[in-house]
Amino acid sequence: MKRKQTVRRSHEVTTSTSIAGDQKAVTFKPKSKPKTQQKCRTTSRSSSSSALSSLILNTNVLNKSLSSTTMMMTLKPNFFRVDALELAPRLLGKYLRKDDVVLQITEVEAYRSTDSACHGRFGITSRTAPMFGPGGHAYVYLCYGIHSMLNIVADKEGVGAAVLIRSCAPVSGLETIQQRRGLKTDKPVLLTGPGKIGQALAISTEWSSHPLFEPGGLEVLDGPEPEEILIGPRVGIDYALPEHVNALWRFAIAGTLWISAPKNTLRPP
Repeated sequence: MKRKQTVRRSHEVTTSTSIAGDQKAVTFKPKSKPKTQQKCRTTSRSSSSSALSSLILNTNVLNKSLSSTTMMMTLKPNFFRVDALELAPRLLGKYLRKDDVVLQITEVEAYRSTDSACHGRFGITSRTAPMFGPGGHAYVYLCYGIHSMLNIVADKEGVGAAVLIRSCAPVSGLETIQQRRGLKTDKPVLLTGPGKIGQALAISTEWSSHPLFEPGGLEVLDGPEPEEILIGPRVGIDYALPEHVNALWRFAIAGTLWISAPKNTLRPP
């Protein structure tokens, strides 16, 4: 039986996995200097540091998540093998980890198999085949031939449904994120939009079918459930049937600025 324990130090988070007395530890350290990290947590010394602290959900929620043992737990396959409309809000607050980058999911969209806006409506093709795999795998497609869009496959094998990751907030690896994005900022523009998430994680379509519940590579980790969420119609699907264009299948964490445009179409459930 595995037991996980997370110890939070001032500038690193260490996860220990104990198996029958043997212990393995994984330590995550931001690439930026400790002095910079300390400034990011300060709410009164500079406007830039204050912005980052207040924008990542809120300081209390972030500190709670960093000290929680759930942060370092890789989610089990069964977590993902539910209807996309059920999985989407459950992914809010969870973490994406790849290399030294950890992001907290703040906004998602659900795409069901019967949805006229879903890629699965075309059936199994070379592009959509990963979407028809079992829930918990990645489905990455190119938008406009340049943006890698990360989706998390939902439901059972053969269904053809997924959840699009629209926005995230940075938890660690800010320097790496900025380098990959080519943008030196800690404002929400850094990670609000699905193409920006793919760029920050440095993924391509080659990551399609990658299991997100196994250690290494790209993973989805457990995280705190948000106290309140917002819902609204999905973005950029005018080609779909009216019933699906108007469906409130877009979900976001309430109270965070790390949400993509348009924001005025989101409201409490």
